[in-house]
Amino acid sequence: MPGAFSGVPGAVVDDGVLRHAGDPMREQRALVRGTAIAPRGDRRVLAVTGEDRLTWLDSITSQALAQLPTGRSTELLVLDPQGRVEHVAGVVDDGETTWLFVDADDAAGLLTFLTRMRFRLRVAPRDASDEYAIVSVTDDGMGLLRPAAPSGPAVVWRDPWPDVTEGGAAYAHPDDHPGDDWRWNDALVDAAEQDRLASLAAAGELTVAGALAVDALRVAAWRPRWRDEVDERTIPHELDWLRTAVHLDKGCYRGQETVAKVHNLGHPPRRVIALHLDGSAESLPRRGDVVLSGGAEIGRITSAARHYEDGPIALAVVKRTADTDVDLVVQTEDGDVAASATTVVPKDAGATAGVPRLPRLSRRR
Repeated sequence: MPGAFSGVPGAVVDDGVLRHAGDPMREQRALVRGTAIAPRGDRRVLAVTGEDRLTWLDSITSQALAQLPTGRSTELLVLDPQGRVEHVAGVVDDGETTWLFVDADDAAGLLTFLTRMRFRLRVAPRDASDEYAIVSVTDDGMGLLRPAAPSGPAVVWRDPWPDVTEGGAAYAHPDDHPGDDWRWNDALVDAAEQDRLASLAAAGELTVAGALAVDALRVAAWRPRWRDEVDERTIPHELDWLRTAVHLDKGCYRGQETVAKVHNLGHPPRRVIALHLDGSAESLPRRGDVVLSGGAEIGRITSAARHYEDGPIALAVVKRTADTDVDLVVQTEDGDVAASATTVVPKDAGATAGVPRLPRLSRRR
């Protein structure tokens, strides 16, 4: 169902993804106020049916899912034997089907992995993206999806970020986290509902926001994403992903030894930082642009965006020992850009760092 919102006035659509509808800053404000929806052509949904689906997913991922209550949203990682992140998915079960919300670029790879891991268990994973599209809204915007059905969409994944879910751990300080206002929902809509929303948007009766607006709010919330923050070396600790996607006390799974060792000893090899960029630069850094401290390379940009309040911002993954309490420089195609950093994952992150293990359970149900 790609391109359904291409008829919205001012829409810029690239490869089925609505980039913006004319004004990304206004779109950000509308999302925050709950007066806009965001069609997610960059997201896909996988469905897993069968009696063994939750215990099976529990055994092959980082999250405790065997007893996941119906309607409870959580997040999982698929790790390799060395604990590196291979796949990421939001998870919610409706009592009959477990729904996995994934980045479009990761959907085929995750489905291939799940298919290979079925063995003789009673599970049946499939790509349901031809049946449903994903539309995102904040908590305050849920009412925009309800006129066709008073109870709202049948399936909604409520992003638990940045709350520390049961069995998780916080590396960034739990108080005053910039993601506290990130109350995000991915809702499944069928073709008829997507067409209804697209018609309202084309007629100017509904505000839509594009990927640029969504990404700016995500970066401001320090929310990691598979497409951007993950590379071939990423382990969950580096991105503060133990908050929502890892259960430290669950049974054995691939990569668990690395997860436990790095957390208990501290000192993940790299760590994510948040950057405020010089606003005089005409263009934003790109993923992979080098970050310098004192003239030496310390890491690379993973995401960059223009935020409606904070201006140009970015996330970067840097060496654990890098000095980020000084003025930094980002090397871009258009020249050097000055930047200042805010610590997300501290140098001594881990169980020995003294950060409260469970400052609160997730408020998202």
